[in-house]
Order: sequence, then C-alpha cells, then structure tokens
Amino acid sequence: MNSYNSPTTKSLFKGTQVVWYLLWILEVLLALRFILKLMGANPDAVFSNFIYVATWPFTAPFFAVFSRTTVQGSIFEWTTLLAMLIYWLAATGIVRLLVISKTVSTPEAAEKLDKEEKHN
Repeated sequence: MNSYNSPTTKSLFKGTQVVWYLLWILEVLLALRFILKLMGANPDAVFSNFIYVATWPFTAPFFAVFSRTTVQGSIFEWTTLLAMLIYWLAATGIVRLLVISKTVSTPEAAEKLDKEEKHN
C-alpha cells in the first residue's frame, strides 16, 4: 500500500497545516510586539495595547530570562525574540511528530533506512 493512499495522510497533512498556520499568526503578533516596543510605541494607543495584551500570555513565561534593554523610550525586548524561537522550535517538533506517525509501506521504510545508513 502506497503511503500516499493511506487514510491518515490527509489528516496528517491538515494537522501540519494547522500547526504552521497557528505558528505564523503567533510569530506575526510577536514580531509586531517586538517592533512596537523597539520603536517606543505609545502603550495606551488602541493598536499597541491590543498587541501587548494579546501577546502577553505568550511572552510572560520568558520575562525573567533576560532583562529589557531600554534606550530613550525604545525597548529591545529579548524575551520576545526568545519566545519566537521557542514557539518555532515547539511547532517544528510537533510537525515532526505528526510526520513520524504517517503510514509508510515496507519498501518506503527500507528505502528511507538505506538513505539514513548512507548519511551516518
């Protein structure tokens, strides 16, 4: 049985799409937070306040890791960059786990094992 015809292939594909899409949204919001802080945006402005509130739960676990660098009202928020990296790594790990669970035929498995042996 070809793995492309497996009943799990479509759901795994959709699952990976959902993970990457959610990561994309989160990364864009975190990038906006980083830029707004760096540019010294007014935290009372509706847009910047929305971004800060929406991203706070995702950056809060990292606040104690690094101190903020502040220069004349601009904040270089290392924690936001760390959060972006950690969430990207987590999404990559989730996608790899999903791909690992894909049905593979015996010939496909043998071919992939042969390739791995050649690289090691």
